Amino acid sequence: MSQRKLGRYASARKALLRNQVTNLIYHGKIKTTEAKAKEIRKIAEKIIAMGVREHNNYEEITVTAKVPKKDADGRRVKIKEEGKKTEIVFEEVQKTIKKDSPSRLHARRQMLKVLYPVTEVSKMKKRKAVKVDLVDKVFSEIAPKYIDRNGGYTRITKLGARKGDAAPEVIIELI
Repeated sequence: MSQRKLGRYASARKALLRNQVTNLIYHGKIKTTEAKAKEIRKIAEKIIAMGVREHNNYEEITVTAKVPKKDADGRRVKIKEEGKKTEIVFEEVQKTIKKDSPSRLHARRQMLKVLYPVTEVSKMKKRKAVKVDLVDKVFSEIAPKYIDRNGGYTRITKLGARKGDAAPEVIIELI
């Protein structure tokens, strides 16, 4: 498979494409040059196709988990007995989890090879950073939209030449 060089050496090109694909899946639409968009499309289409193929290939199971008991303020409840160390009180909770089939797990790991981890920081509280699970977003939000499609998950719209270097700019978006 031939790949455009994009004026970069191999590791920089791979990093650029991973970053662009991650942003495309996170935002749904990005603005870039035509050559980059054509390369991004190849990778994004494969990721979405994997998501469509494996999106409901799991089973839900109920497990019992040991979780620290918390008080009204959200802090762990601790008990101190004489002559012993302070111990945290635990309670058992029933949780329903999705257990991936082997093929879905493989697809998840293939996606993680391409997608960078994304951390979402709220504007109000800088300390409240939340990690976004893009693979889960592909399986639960993006893939169900494309169940009845056989490819063609992205659209490239030409915008014209960029002012500085006259590179042809485009918008690539998820349809």
